[in-house]
Amino acid sequence: MKRIRAWLADEVPRLIDKHGVPGAAVAVLADGEIVDVAAGVLNRGTGVAATTDSLFQIGSITKLWTAALVMQLVDERVISLGDPVTEHLPDLRLPDDRVTVRQLLNHTSGLDGDVVTPTTRGDDAISAYVETVVPRLAQTMPPGTGFSYCNSGYVILGRLVEVLRGKPFHAVVRERIADRLKLTHVATIPEEALLYRTALGHIEGVGPAPVWSLPASIAPAGSLLSMTARSLVGFAAAHLEGSELLSEAALTTLWESDVDVPDIGSFARHWGPGWASFDWDGARVLGHDGGTMGQAAFLRVVPQAGVAVAVLTNGGTVGPFADEVLGHVLGELAPVRLPAPERPPAAPGPVDAGIVTGTYSSAAYRLEISVDGSGRASARMSAEAPELRATMPEPIVRELVRLDEHRLITLEPGPLGRHDVYVFVSEGGPAGFVFVSGRLLPRIG
Repeated sequence: MKRIRAWLADEVPRLIDKHGVPGAAVAVLADGEIVDVAAGVLNRGTGVAATTDSLFQIGSITKLWTAALVMQLVDERVISLGDPVTEHLPDLRLPDDRVTVRQLLNHTSGLDGDVVTPTTRGDDAISAYVETVVPRLAQTMPPGTGFSYCNSGYVILGRLVEVLRGKPFHAVVRERIADRLKLTHVATIPEEALLYRTALGHIEGVGPAPVWSLPASIAPAGSLLSMTARSLVGFAAAHLEGSELLSEAALTTLWESDVDVPDIGSFARHWGPGWASFDWDGARVLGHDGGTMGQAAFLRVVPQAGVAVAVLTNGGTVGPFADEVLGHVLGELAPVRLPAPERPPAAPGPVDAGIVTGTYSSAAYRLEISVDGSGRASARMSAEAPELRATMPEPIVRELVRLDEHRLITLEPGPLGRHDVYVFVSEGGPAGFVFVSGRLLPRIG
């Protein structure tokens, strides 16, 4: 680990400058030892330095914490993964009451997933969301028939934990994970984050984020939890080394890859009940990414090598930054090789307008795909939900080119520094769905 420590100390400051990242923290676990570094600033408006004891939001990596809380209930035989969630939440109103706990965990519930409606800022925020927002969610496909990343499903799981534990979600996270693992730098609510040096996100074209976090109503999906990189790696270590956190059977279940995911490049190719599986050369790599108000987080674990890496950032071109750090560290310690990112072909073929042209929509986003007379495609993405307009105040228009019959790729990289891939789900005619950023958006016109 001496070489890794030296590399991180030299390269993380250089790489944040290269990729325009305000501040970052990185922690590495190998051979039972953790090393960590930090560089840059927590807030460009104040110039406060990022340190290894600084907290960053982990965004959707929170889902791994929610999944662990659910699996503790499975360990105690309070629930089973095959149970319809309404069996334990009898007042829950869903479009389809066949949705199971497992389907919520592995994103196959078919529920519209990106409804981030705020409710209250108190301990009733999650219950209010489940009572008032969930009944209005669309069922975009039958349960168990396809993968579509689903934040709202994890809010339901968080409510399941609250009801069965008889405590607010943040209190259960504190009691059953953070305190049990003796993680000293974890904030489950904003009031706790004020006790530490805490990062603020930065948004391309906006500057420092206008608010610190997404609404408390979606906390189990990833709106509030913040911590140091060392604490995040400590959470991963509890899965690698075995602990009182979960049984071996629960750990095996969490790391199952029981759902295939369409190929959109840097995204995971398989998903289990919580953890994602990435196709890297050399070994199986598990993990999760997280994004919130101008912050992005990355966690990768190689179980065979006993290695885990956490990368926490607060803005900038975070995709290539994380790729350079993860690629080097895991290449040295695992060893595994990060696949080359998808890039537009030098001479792309014509786009089949009959398959891709149309309007696709969810409660969060509206996507319009058009193809001109010369076969050039473009995508116009706009935020449908008012809560998302802080990060997307104006529609984003991007040119697309053909990767293959059912996939298009953006000609230029996006704000995160990666070319986005769009997969069109078609059975011989116009696509019924487009898969982008992990979500299936149904065609509406």
